[in-house]
Amino acid sequence: MLLLTGAPYAVAAHRLARAVAVFSFTVALSAQPARCALQRHPSLSNSSANCWSRLHPFNMFNNYKFYHRKALTSPYPGSHVERSQVPEDKVSWLIEWKDYNPVEYTAVSVLAGPNWADPQINDKGFSPKFNERDGEVERKSLNGLYVVENGRPQNPVGRTGLTGRGLLGRWGPNHAADPVVTRWKRDRSGNKIAHPVTGKNILQFVAIKRRDCGEWAIPGGMVDPGEKVSATLKREFGEEALNSLQKLPEEKVELEKQLHKLFSQEHFVVYRGYVDDPRNTDNAWMETEAVNYHDETGETMDNLPLEAGDDAGTVKWVDISEKLKLYANHSYFIKLVTEERGAHWSEDPGPGCCE
Repeated sequence: MLLLTGAPYAVAAHRLARAVAVFSFTVALSAQPARCALQRHPSLSNSSANCWSRLHPFNMFNNYKFYHRKALTSPYPGSHVERSQVPEDKVSWLIEWKDYNPVEYTAVSVLAGPNWADPQINDKGFSPKFNERDGEVERKSLNGLYVVENGRPQNPVGRTGLTGRGLLGRWGPNHAADPVVTRWKRDRSGNKIAHPVTGKNILQFVAIKRRDCGEWAIPGGMVDPGEKVSATLKREFGEEALNSLQKLPEEKVELEKQLHKLFSQEHFVVYRGYVDDPRNTDNAWMETEAVNYHDETGETMDNLPLEAGDDAGTVKWVDISEKLKLYANHSYFIKLVTEERGAHWSEDPGPGCCE
């Protein structure tokens, strides 16, 4: 494979980024030299058509107005910090904005140097390898290559009005995993319950109420360094929805058997990529892999009594519909699950897609 370097590489990258803007969907650039992140050219922050996103949810951005709304909100979570205001037409890095003056903020809890956080970018001895696996830390983005400007990764979707890392530990992508555990809503006789308007069966999923913000969410969490996503999915569900950390040793053994049964069955990846998270900044952002584990008969989950733990304040089964208001863009992940399962979502089907 031919590797472009130097000026020809920069020109090629610049032209490709412009082409992405015209065709309105995200593509990956050609291979880059080892340990060399993209420098000083427009980022891959362009939108994909709604229908394309519906058909190909992996590694694709939908319209940034949808995906990049909560990442513009103030005050920043857990603080009184106000972001610099970013108009919708100035979100994209492709739009020149010489007067852009974002606020710099990294939480004290991150600066304290916990094991899940990077040092400051200019700290002696810290030389992160962006756009590649850096030891046990995964610094690749699920959405392809991202720009590194003046030594700092650049949010691939666009400006957020805030630089630094905020509450996020890693510079660049911070990887999470979200297990979407579902079952059919049933009556006392065990029959599936259909929605009275659409006639489609109603799907339920396990939701937690987050302690930090009080919003309902999928019970997911961060991928530990060196951990496989499949392990994260099972671990986070156990910790947040089943309170596995507080179980007695003999209870943990039985719980592990039931979790293995649930998470080893057939499943499908709902979404992989950027998350519109209120913690995102210009230099640090959330990405996730959301995976649906469906208990068709309900028997497996009957043996897994829900109990809030870890970061969850409350946990329960929630009926799925378009009325759900969830953390970040979790509602979008849930919608994709209903489409895959043929379940009820909206009383108003709206215009057909791609017809």
